Amino acid sequence: MEKATGDWDRGVGSAGQRAEHLPVLYSEALDWLDPRPGGRYVDCTVGLGGHSAGILERSEPDGQLLGIDADTSALELARERLVEFGTRVTLVHDTFDQLDRLARSHAFTPADGVLFDLGVSSLELDRPERGFSLRSEAPLDMRFDQSGGRTAADILAATGEKELADLLYRYGEEPRSRGIARAIVAARARQPIETTAELARLVERVYGRASGRVHPATRTFQALRIAVNDELEMLESALPQALSVLAPGGRLVVISFHSLEDRLVKRFLVDQARGCRCPPEVPICVCGGVPAVEILTRKVVTPTPEEAQRNHRARSAKLRAARKLDTAR
Repeated sequence: MEKATGDWDRGVGSAGQRAEHLPVLYSEALDWLDPRPGGRYVDCTVGLGGHSAGILERSEPDGQLLGIDADTSALELARERLVEFGTRVTLVHDTFDQLDRLARSHAFTPADGVLFDLGVSSLELDRPERGFSLRSEAPLDMRFDQSGGRTAADILAATGEKELADLLYRYGEEPRSRGIARAIVAARARQPIETTAELARLVERVYGRASGRVHPATRTFQALRIAVNDELEMLESALPQALSVLAPGGRLVVISFHSLEDRLVKRFLVDQARGCRCPPEVPICVCGGVPAVEILTRKVVTPTPEEAQRNHRARSAKLRAARKLDTAR
């Protein structure tokens, strides 16, 4: 998803000019995706449309783009941003774990490229009322799709202490998960925990006086956001679908923003590039498996020092890319 950088990209608006943020690893993502005229591309996390606009520009005059996003507010803004590309753009409100169905129903198979820009968009972070930021007083929502589903406040209210501690450790890699879970359960016995500021203060008390650049509640907020939106489960489901809809030679590009996502993507690509699925104890391959992808980014791609300094949200970004082989089924 698009992360604010403070730099402005081209566009049009009421006065014929529209200022826009460049997403993280913008040029790198487009270079690895390699959009070309006549191609079909899927942006699984269209966000505010930054990467999508770049894909459409590089694939002029007739490249097509399918943009997917769970956030209706983001889609409305992306639709405004991409209006100049006319019928070359199809935008749908859905989650990317429905990629295969959506690509087939909108005639985007076989696709020449699939892009995932994971994480939280600038729109979601910069609107305190969405509940993603721990710096503001706002309802504990954290849903990408606000049309339904449980909120972060719902999870805090209904989850048992052990399960909550496991959630914080698994999705946030929070070393004090047990203490935070214990504090949450004790606090909610007095009154519901309903705002971002309440939760942030509670975690601060567990840690003692906050120090350093990263707020002590950052991992807790990450864990809740991942749980609310089933982010890892959806990604695990979507990656094989991306490979399925790609044409031979088509490219898969994934930008992640925390280690759990990146490890999942790395494992998937390594597994698909290996081909053989035989257990390690089998000395000779008997499964007949063949590599499905060629990993293009032998070394993970990260932002330049200039981009990381310009935009603190870019610092943790990692990009991995692969090309589907003709041998893939």
